Amino acid sequence: MRYEYIKETKELKDKSEKEQKLELIVNIIKTRNNLDNAMRNYEFAEGDLIDYYLYEIKANQSKLDYLIGEAKQFKLEFNLTNVFEMRGKEVI
Repeated sequence: MRYEYIKETKELKDKSEKEQKLELIVNIIKTRNNLDNAMRNYEFAEGDLIDYYLYEIKANQSKLDYLIGEAKQFKLEFNLTNVFEMRGKEVI
């Protein structure tokens, strides 16, 4: 997540701190949305889908915990209860 592969030169380039923070925020938002969707789907799941959505919920919770830990290293603070909107590469 901290490096970007440059296809033309076939080398790794360090991402700027701003790019790292933006990517981290985008990943947190996507993971949170995936978690919310899995929780909603779990409410209506039947049979084997119950196990599937439980696994998906647990996986997204673990990923979100990891990403929040990374955000703390960057000293980022935000409220996950707020709704974020994405426009291009900007978080509004």
